Amino acid sequence: MKKLKFGFVGCGGIANQKHFPALAKLKDKVEMVAFCDIIPERAEKAAKQYGTPDAKVYTGSATAYKEMLKDPSIDVVHVLTPNVSHSQITCDALYAGKDVMCEKPMAINYAEAKKMLEAYHKSGQLLTIGYQNRFRDDSQATYKACRNGELGDIYFAKAHAVRRRGVPTWGVFPDKSKQGGGPLIDIGTHALDLTLWFMNNYKPKMVLGSTYQKLKDNPEANMFGPWDPKTFETEDSAFGLIKMENGATIFLEAAWALNMINPKEAQVTLCGDKAGAEMFGQAFMDKGYVVFNRAAHGELEETRPSEAGGVFGFGANHVEQRDAEAQQWVDAIYKRKEPLVKPEQAIVVTQILEGIYKSAATGKVVYFDD
Repeated sequence: MKKLKFGFVGCGGIANQKHFPALAKLKDKVEMVAFCDIIPERAEKAAKQYGTPDAKVYTGSATAYKEMLKDPSIDVVHVLTPNVSHSQITCDALYAGKDVMCEKPMAINYAEAKKMLEAYHKSGQLLTIGYQNRFRDDSQATYKACRNGELGDIYFAKAHAVRRRGVPTWGVFPDKSKQGGGPLIDIGTHALDLTLWFMNNYKPKMVLGSTYQKLKDNPEANMFGPWDPKTFETEDSAFGLIKMENGATIFLEAAWALNMINPKEAQVTLCGDKAGAEMFGQAFMDKGYVVFNRAAHGELEETRPSEAGGVFGFGANHVEQRDAEAQQWVDAIYKRKEPLVKPEQAIVVTQILEGIYKSAATGKVVYFDD
């Protein structure tokens, strides 16, 4: 089996926390041969740690990746840059004949996401977006229950992405021009992706949104250390009420900093006419679980996974979300099949997020015409 040759645009936090270590476990199928970053040291370090002996480094400018795309031996490109450049780099890579995984969100706005979708259709290449939370055990269990009809008609949902004090203090996260926003586009995007996927509902009708910047001048007790209020340009919390074409309602909450006791991140509450489902635990640490609830036998019932564990020496076949994401993506490339996260789904997430920002800015309901 021919090994797939991977190139990377962006060698920062998400590359080192997720993509590099996950793909490094697939050495029988993957070779990391090219690394591009505007900071030379980051690309050089990544090439030395994860690359093949002859791995190439591309740096020096924001367009250095275009030289990398000229290499016909590269099969796959991962776009791991700030949100503002997702669309252009992805489109260039697709038109260069590369399969592409782009980190979430799909793009900084709906117009840029549509360019990516057009490039995907015209190029004939594969495109997926980095929504790794779909690959968690609790997400998979919830999805299967939804598809099996166990919840019935899901007419109300809550998409949770709330931290008490978890403002990222590295990279360009607080830079609105490069990221397009704060927690809504950063972590709210994960919760919304899960919600739409569980509901299998990708037709929004309208949205009413609010954003707040209330805690930027109070940087104490942040889990990542104090942030600089002078460079904190984005919202610290955002909320959206989304009405779907079929009448279903979704409430989305996203915050890097919010005064509440029980934070929930990348988790969903689902209410159907047969049953409900709610996610608990530290989902982003692969320590989440789902509780199903319903009325049965004249009583209210809750069902959650057993804590009994496995037989000694025969543990459960748990795979971390980042590893499961990488495995299915490589498998999709080899088999030339659609990956689990489809661009036609991811673009709706971007559309809704943009609608919440627009509604917050104008104070009006935003209607979706296309």
